[in-house]
Amino acid sequence: MESRQNKYVGNRFGDSSRTSKEDKTEMIFGLRPILEALSAGKELEKIFLQRGAKNPTTDEIVQLAKKLEVPVVTVPLEKLNNLTRKNHQGAVALISPISYVPLAETVTSLFEQGKSPLLLILDRVTDVRNFGAIARNAECMGVNAIVIPSRGGAQINADAVKTSAGALHLVPVCREPNLKDTIDYLKNSGFQIVACTEKTEQNLSDMTLDMVGPTAIIMGSEEDGISPEYLKRADARVRIPLLGQIGSLNVSVATGIILYEAMRQRLRDGGYASLGSLEPR
Repeated sequence: MESRQNKYVGNRFGDSSRTSKEDKTEMIFGLRPILEALSAGKELEKIFLQRGAKNPTTDEIVQLAKKLEVPVVTVPLEKLNNLTRKNHQGAVALISPISYVPLAETVTSLFEQGKSPLLLILDRVTDVRNFGAIARNAECMGVNAIVIPSRGGAQINADAVKTSAGALHLVPVCREPNLKDTIDYLKNSGFQIVACTEKTEQNLSDMTLDMVGPTAIIMGSEEDGISPEYLKRADARVRIPLLGQIGSLNVSVATGIILYEAMRQRLRDGGYASLGSLEPR
């Protein structure tokens, strides 16, 4: 199932002539091949199942995907036909170009190494290129891991990896089924939760926010920012002051600004020896 020559694996539309070399989404189609891929531990980005179709194999897929925290979406037949012209049997899975890591293990490992972790939580950032640019910022500025929701976020595909300049192969990505529970877990583990939002009077430029200790920064969606249930869990809210007439920044740009401030504070505090020998991870 790993090979492009396998009858059950192909790129988007199942026809390389219809998609550019830079934008290929590998997939597995067919009920049994998807079930086998899950059982073998293959990293899957998302599984699409035909709406209304129900049989023992689809039940197995749903149960195993839930256990492995792989998102499953039921869609109309037309959606599946748009993904591939092959005999998909009502099931298509997108293969992830990266390997996800468990958040709890990552946090434990960072503390055991004596580090003061810096995490980035993305709440419904849906644009693939924004996500890639954010990952690039994160890698350059010492983020130890990026936390994303299992549902409602950008698809991590070849475009995302390309836009990240390879950063998605360097920064651990943790895919969590419930960000509310994740934030509570991080708070209980000693993290300061910082929400970057325009819904506050506290400016980043006021220099009153200390991000040297274990910190998790939340960035919100392109449409409506950070969800209220996450905002109320934040220990601090901070906004980036703007002097122009446009009232907001692109989320990848805003992320770069607040991550730079976190890195600046940590450099000043001696968290990293020098600009020439940063070892954030």
